[in-house]
Amino acid sequence: MEVRLDGRSAIITGASKGLGLAMAKEFAASGANVAILARGVEALEQAKAIASEGASGRVATFVCDVSKADEIEKTFAAVVSTFGKVDILINNAGISRAMPSEKITDELWQEDLDLKLFAAIRLSRLVWPGMKERKWGRIINVLNTGAKAPRANGAPTAVSRAAGMALMKVLAGEGAPHGILVNGMLVGLIDSDQHVRRHAREGANVSYEEFRSKMGANVPLGRVGKAEEFAAMACFLCSDLAGFTTGTAINMDGGASPVV
Repeated sequence: MEVRLDGRSAIITGASKGLGLAMAKEFAASGANVAILARGVEALEQAKAIASEGASGRVATFVCDVSKADEIEKTFAAVVSTFGKVDILINNAGISRAMPSEKITDELWQEDLDLKLFAAIRLSRLVWPGMKERKWGRIINVLNTGAKAPRANGAPTAVSRAAGMALMKVLAGEGAPHGILVNGMLVGLIDSDQHVRRHAREGANVSYEEFRSKMGANVPLGRVGKAEEFAAMACFLCSDLAGFTTGTAINMDGGASPVV
């Protein structure tokens, strides 16, 4: 079974590294035109080179801080000017932030919600009219397993991601009559840039491979997930092959979540 996205155009936020970059590469290889959004110019240049390897679709990069409404609007207009339309939106931007609730200031709450929730709200609102007119669209909110099973000291991320899952479900119901399918993908322990940084902080005298192996020891599948596995699922959900799948939050966690 070959998954193809020929003729489709996608926006992927937070796509200069990690899961976002893996999705950009997979989508471009499957024929989609891909707009990579991120804040760092140098990282975007590197991401474009990586995502363009083996691509049959076009790859373009856009400097955008999606926590800011005015930057979202300007960047969306630039993407439409470049590709003519947006068929696929991947709301992937975010950082992992978790701490005791009593230590979370109003400013930290607002930063988290702007980046992880309001960015998805604003971008979804912008892509919606075109998808509705064409009777075809795909939106994926990249969340984490804390959205379903929040832990103590898991805020603010667990809260903003839970809101992102509720947004996904609302949009799925509204989009279904118009051919707009909206799903969530919940990240568990998947190899990413944040784990590389964590190894740099905590993995003294241990190779990254050993560090990663220890991290995955408690996952039922016995290992850390691969960004390419995540990207393959995202690509499938955005294809015509997944035409009967909407309003679903899929755990990508090797079976670790206590909630289905």
